[in-house]
Amino acid sequence: MTANQLGKRLLQTVVVALGISFLTFLITYMAPGDPVRTMYAAAGVMPSEEIIQETREAMGLNRPVLVQYADWLLNCLKGDFGVSYAYHRPVSELLLNRLWPTLKLSISSMILMLLVAVPVGMAQAAHKNSVVDYVLRGVAFFGVSMPNFWVGLLLMLFFCVRLQWLPVVCSDGSWKSLILPSVTLAFAMSAKYARQVRAAILEELNQDYVAGARARGVKEWKILWMNVFPNSLLPLLTMLGLSLGSLLGGAAVAEMIFSYPGLGNLAVSAITAYDYPLIQGYVLWISLIYMLVNLVVDVSYSYVDPRIRERGRRT
Repeated sequence: MTANQLGKRLLQTVVVALGISFLTFLITYMAPGDPVRTMYAAAGVMPSEEIIQETREAMGLNRPVLVQYADWLLNCLKGDFGVSYAYHRPVSELLLNRLWPTLKLSISSMILMLLVAVPVGMAQAAHKNSVVDYVLRGVAFFGVSMPNFWVGLLLMLFFCVRLQWLPVVCSDGSWKSLILPSVTLAFAMSAKYARQVRAAILEELNQDYVAGARARGVKEWKILWMNVFPNSLLPLLTMLGLSLGSLLGGAAVAEMIFSYPGLGNLAVSAITAYDYPLIQGYVLWISLIYMLVNLVVDVSYSYVDPRIRERGRRT
């Protein structure tokens, strides 16, 4: 990717971020309920109507929506996303505190998923339409059809209740508290990713250079891992980037089941409590994470595939 292309992508990212921020603010602005009453209710206070009106005036909620949005956006650019109604702490502080647990969960889930999905997908492609392929495809379909919450409950029943090897509540930050949420998230992702790996490898196996390598007597495992797999990385990188962005946004279902202190758990709590500043900050945070991950994936294309790098130089 050339500097000109990178500049265009960054400009697109800024435009999309502005659009998402405006839509997020507008949706929360139009949401039913009064933010001031919600804020006082979260604090356990029932003020008079006069105090409510004074608070609305002090918070600038009586001003036009575009003026409110401009003030909120300027504060966001300074790193000030407001103060949470439910937690009575800055939104940026809450998001940053949940970032590291979410990052640990995302990385561990991705590692588990890759360790399972890549060898399984390669085995399926290498033994196309064989017994191994049919069995692994059946397991993959089973994994895709299993919802995350059901997998999490089954793992909790077996490893926490029956065997008592792992804790039920995974909020203490230890490595044991990371195992079950990671396995729960990696289970469905491994099944989906294995199917993608199989499709990408099968498409690449039909190329002429594979037939040439086989004619020269190159061993099959060398063809698969040294030639075919590197040339199949582009579609896999795209899916990997989307999965990573989704995980960094917080896997709400798994985090709620295991009481894991991640961004997804925080988002569910914010929605339940009608915590508008926290909801706005979370949505903007997630959108920026997605766009950043997609940008990194696009930039990595030119390093993974030299053909894209040469094409970019010519243009």
